[in-house]
Amino acid sequence: MCLALPAQVVEKRDGDEAIVNLGGVRKAVSLALVPEADIGDYVIVHVGHAIGLLDRDEAEKTLALFAELDAAQAAEAALITGGAAT
Repeated sequence: MCLALPAQVVEKRDGDEAIVNLGGVRKAVSLALVPEADIGDYVIVHVGHAIGLLDRDEAEKTLALFAELDAAQAAEAALITGGAAT
């Protein structure tokens, strides 16, 4: 199974390298496959490479779904362990 995540370009560096924001984590990725990506754009990241541009609305919807999933998993874990969800 492959997983590609939406991330926002926050900095462009020399060559084809950029820094993206992946849910609050900043990570260096290659923009070699999407050289047209600019600061503020959302890209799909797979194993350290931006593989495509993503529309801002779609990226935000996808990130919101990931956040809902994370919250649901935390709530389920709290029920199982008898603790409070974080």
